[in-house]
Amino acid sequence: MIRSIVGTSLIEYPGRISAVIFSGGCNLSCPFCHNPELVLPDLLDRQFSISDDDVVQSLQKRRGFIDAVSVTGGEPLFHRETVELLGRIRRETGLLVKLDTNGTYPDRLSDSLPNVNYVAMDIKTSPAKYPIATGGGASFADVARSVEIVKGFSDYEFRTTMVPDLVTPDDIREILAVLGPVKRFVIQQFRPGKTLSRSMSELRPYPTLMLEDLADEARERAAEVTVRI
Repeated sequence: MIRSIVGTSLIEYPGRISAVIFSGGCNLSCPFCHNPELVLPDLLDRQFSISDDDVVQSLQKRRGFIDAVSVTGGEPLFHRETVELLGRIRRETGLLVKLDTNGTYPDRLSDSLPNVNYVAMDIKTSPAKYPIATGGGASFADVARSVEIVKGFSDYEFRTTMVPDLVTPDDIREILAVLGPVKRFVIQQFRPGKTLSRSMSELRPYPTLMLEDLADEARERAAEVTVRI
C-alpha cells in the first residue's frame, strides 16, 4: 500500500515541516497525473511496499525534525486500510496529519476525519467534464458528498489544477459555484513533463497572470485563495 516516504517537506502541509507518505494505487486515470508510477498497475508492480509498522517507526524516529505528516498518492483512500493507518499515525506519533484525496470515497473520508488535522481535496474540473478528466473513473455524486463532508471539517482546502482545455476559466467559475462559500481554495499551475498520458506531457501551461486573475475572482467566494506555481 505505502510505496515511499519523503523524510522532510516544507510545502506539503501548510505552515508545517512534514514527512510525506506516498500510497500506491488509484481508482482514477487522470491524463494529467504527474505520479503515474503510483497509478499504473505495471509500474506499481515494480515497486517495493513499506509495511505500516515500518511507516510508523520511521515517523517516530523523525519526531523533533518534523511536526506533521502528509498522506498522499495515488489515492490514499483507494485502500480501506488507510483509515486504520491514519489512526495509528495519530496515536503512535503525535504528529499532525494531512490527508490528500480525490473525494471519490466519501464514506472512507468520513471515517478518516477523527484522525486527520487537515484535508486537501482535489476538484478535477467542472462536473460535466469529470469523465474526461478522470479517465471515466469518478462519479461526481460521490465528489459532491465529499465536498459537504470536507466543508464541515475544521481545516481544509479544495484545489484545482489548471490543465489546458480540461480546466478553463469558465470551469473554475462553475467549480466555485458548485462549492459555494469555502474556507480555502487553491489554483494550481499545470506541470508538463511526466504525465500519465503522453499527449499531455508537452502541453504549454496557462500564463501565470491568468491564474492570478482567476484567484481575484475566486476571492469573492473563498475566504482564502492561493495560486501555486
